Amino acid sequence: MLASSVQANIEDISVKTAQYAVKNYHQAQIHTLANLVSFPTVNIEGIATPENPDFIGFKQLLKMKAAQLGLDYQDEGHTVLIGLGTQAQKVTVVTHGDVQPADPKKWQQSPFYLDSTTEPGKLIARGTEDDKGPIATALYAMKAIKDQGVELNNRIELMIYLAEESDWEPLKAFMENYEQPKYAITIDASYPVVVAEKGWSLIEPTFKGTSTGNGVYVSNLTGGAFKSQIPEDASVIVHNASAELLAQLQTRANSLSQVKVSFAQQPQGVKVSVKGVSAHSSEPEAGVNAIAHLAELFSGVTLELNADGQAITFINQLVGTDLYGKHFGEIAYSHDFMGPMTVAPTLLARRGDDVVLSVNVRRPVGKQAQLLEQQIRQAIDNWQLANQVTLDKVEIELGEPMLLDNAPHAQKLLDIFKHYTNDADAGFVSIGGGTNAKLFDNAVSFGPSMPGKNYTGHSEHEFITVEQLELNLRMYTAMMIELGNM
Repeated sequence: MLASSVQANIEDISVKTAQYAVKNYHQAQIHTLANLVSFPTVNIEGIATPENPDFIGFKQLLKMKAAQLGLDYQDEGHTVLIGLGTQAQKVTVVTHGDVQPADPKKWQQSPFYLDSTTEPGKLIARGTEDDKGPIATALYAMKAIKDQGVELNNRIELMIYLAEESDWEPLKAFMENYEQPKYAITIDASYPVVVAEKGWSLIEPTFKGTSTGNGVYVSNLTGGAFKSQIPEDASVIVHNASAELLAQLQTRANSLSQVKVSFAQQPQGVKVSVKGVSAHSSEPEAGVNAIAHLAELFSGVTLELNADGQAITFINQLVGTDLYGKHFGEIAYSHDFMGPMTVAPTLLARRGDDVVLSVNVRRPVGKQAQLLEQQIRQAIDNWQLANQVTLDKVEIELGEPMLLDNAPHAQKLLDIFKHYTNDADAGFVSIGGGTNAKLFDNAVSFGPSMPGKNYTGHSEHEFITVEQLELNLRMYTAMMIELGNM
């Protein structure tokens, strides 16, 4: 399964149509992308997706674009289907139209405005890479195929789900009556061809307890923006800290070269703030975790174990700045192809005096969920005993990893990638992320992120380059024709 041929066999009609697509629709896809990102399609708790005005407007735009491009359109509530052809069998191209939140203060221009001037060559906005750029590209790939009158054996159907970032249940319900396609491809990941995905998982302890006000303690612990982002910011207020302790914290801060640490005197103490680098939590190596580094400042410091102090102690002792769970009891493991499990604290949320810590875990195949959960709970039980604290509760969610060894269309996609990149050594890859590919019988992922480059989706500097958008249009057009005739 993991071997791949060097010969890239692509039909002439695919190459010619892809060239036509770029010549005629490269600028059009950028214009459409600008329209797509202008809708802040962030799901909001308490508002059903189909009733959210931003999603209603987004779907109206998609319906209008489908009509302009001569494609059919179906609105199924949480899911939109845009198609080319009426053949009995189909190729489903899977995307999503919802996006993660964005902090406007961290962007040069609005995150919901396509910024093409701040950094020439880059198209900066929330959703450009994840996943509105691929939607725009897919639409014009279909248009080019229609223009050229290319005959296909299979219908091409673009599936746009609207709650991928927050709630898969509506899609699972939709899939119960959706006929499985002949081939499925998600365009929500990486190149060359993704045949394995780690399982999105979560460890969420709740810390309870108030301070007596005696001794050194911390309060107002905050960090992170959402659970699938490596946190860029974290802060805490230190109370009753001596000059000696503050000097110790400053010395340790100076040794943490990857982050910026600031100290600010407050009426009730000293606020310590850490600035890291945000990234998609499926690639923790691409970011610098502000929460983990904030906790690291207090390593070896005896804190009163109120909720905030417990959380910092927990992070230090069970996670640290390691990315792979090596301090978390016996949970760490790795797979020869998929790589190691990653473990990252991503969000600190306050519920009154309580603190809820979200630890995002991406697990490969190689360890049963039952055993992993047992090991997680054992490590946490041991931690509570050692620190003489009792957690209010611990929630654990373990997603299933995916490893395909028989996808019939994977080699064809690899051929397309080799043809357009001249990368004869390209092979199948695994990612830490989890796409909707898991809901299909035999789905693999094909772009839009290039190997060797950081995936910018979920970061506070999300972009896709003009050059990459052009390459995607070539490859997606060829992909639709090649699979459309398999």
